[in-house]
Amino acid sequence: MKNLILSTAALALTAGFAMADTVRLGTEGAYPPYNFINDAGEVDGFERELGDELCKRAELTCEWVTNDWDSIIPNLQSGNYDAIIAGMSITDEREETMDFTQGYTRPSPSAYAALSADVDVNSAIVAAQTSTIQSSHVATTGATLVEFNTPDETIAAVNAGEVDAVMADKDFLAPFVAETDLTFIEDVYLGGGIGMAFRESDDELRGKFDAAIASMKADGTLNTLLDKWEIEGKF
Repeated sequence: MKNLILSTAALALTAGFAMADTVRLGTEGAYPPYNFINDAGEVDGFERELGDELCKRAELTCEWVTNDWDSIIPNLQSGNYDAIIAGMSITDEREETMDFTQGYTRPSPSAYAALSADVDVNSAIVAAQTSTIQSSHVATTGATLVEFNTPDETIAAVNAGEVDAVMADKDFLAPFVAETDLTFIEDVYLGGGIGMAFRESDDELRGKFDAAIASMKADGTLNTLLDKWEIEGKF
């Protein structure tokens, strides 16, 4: 246990030197189309393609690390990886402890979905993934919030009748609405778009990725990726 503690401390102390070695990109791997684990057991999705291209443009060697959503920010701060690229919306609250690149999507809608179009989302029992902008929003309404660790659990809860509705990114919910009995109830715009998150001490590394995102916007390749993965928020 002592060796593990020392190793974790060493990672945190040396995090600023990540550019000299391999840059570790932390993602959830459970939020399609942004990120998911494919049949080969590898990180896949929009952010996998985006991250690989950004690393290429920034001339960085990168590797992917998966982490549960509810601890993804603490594990960035402790040095288990060097950046978060995981469908994370840019918010004022998060910017108090981390620095973000510019958004690689514009603000796109979150949405409520339910098995009935008659659900009143302001007084219903609503599922949302914990520590998300959606769960924070539901908590400000008259609804009863039920939080789950994974997005798949929120879908299972509404389909099982355990809750009346689910709230998540509309891009995530769209396939379920198309393929099941779920229907969209209401769109809500939250946050300032999605960006990569970094420790406040890693400004140089953040700047390299920020420049790479800007170059992808300028040459149109970012919009091409957004179209490929059917994600709203084009530039």
